[in-house]
Amino acid sequence: MKNRILTIVATLTLTAPTFACDELGKTGFMPENNLRISKWDKATNGMTKERFDNVIDRVEAVYTSVVSSKSGKLQINRNWDDDTVNAYAQRTGSTWQVSMFGGLARHQLVTDDGFMLVVCHELGHHLGGAPKKGSWSGAWATNEGQADYFGSMKCMRRVIEKEDNVGIVEKMTIDSAVTAKCDLVYGANANENAMCKRISMAGKSLAMLLGDLGGNSNVAFTTPDLSKVTRTNDNHPAAQCRLDTYFQGILCDKSYQIDVDDKNPVTGNCIKKDGYQNGVRPLCWYKPSTQELTAEDAQ
Repeated sequence: MKNRILTIVATLTLTAPTFACDELGKTGFMPENNLRISKWDKATNGMTKERFDNVIDRVEAVYTSVVSSKSGKLQINRNWDDDTVNAYAQRTGSTWQVSMFGGLARHQLVTDDGFMLVVCHELGHHLGGAPKKGSWSGAWATNEGQADYFGSMKCMRRVIEKEDNVGIVEKMTIDSAVTAKCDLVYGANANENAMCKRISMAGKSLAMLLGDLGGNSNVAFTTPDLSKVTRTNDNHPAAQCRLDTYFQGILCDKSYQIDVDDKNPVTGNCIKKDGYQNGVRPLCWYKPSTQELTAEDAQ
């Protein structure tokens, strides 16, 4: 079964381009690894089955109807007892599956919000729009970077918008760079500002996991990946690039109600031609078309 599933799995070589989610799901969100974290393991983040289910419940409550509106049936498989550090997305007919695993949820670097962002990443493979993983007309899976971007830009924001985000953030330690950017973009809108901070830190949780398993957990909001791809990378960006993507996703202040498009990578996303300086997809994985750039950027 696993050789047919679009996977999130951990690896020791995260930057290797040969490991990438694909239409048949042979690989995943993090390339393969042998890491296992059982529910009996004492070296965990304290995750419980109740919290595991609660995170999934909250996402499922919002996105069941969203998937249904697109003629799909959402099925989230809750594999709490499984010690594998991964998650999967798969389509079988009209059933849109997401499979979440206890091993990933229990990792010491994964927060509850970080785990939610993984669920959102997997939904992003179904709902994140273009660019897709695969050039054929029937390709359904949104590529890795866009699934990350969708996860923070649309999905997690949609799920937590009615929660006490201000109260939750008051109890968190927020990076100063996050505070500065969220204040700049969302200003005095207390709930939007708090969501920005909360989702940014969820992204950091995952980037630290990705970096740690790749042998370098030195990721930070102040050290963005300045590399530029010559063509859009459908595979897994490095951990810092993924942190940048989560961060820019929540800094894109377009409403989650403005849908993305399966064909056009411009629709519903923040692009420079529309005047956005914050919230634009990082160039470390995304190659924008000329229609997305200002005249100055296109030169």
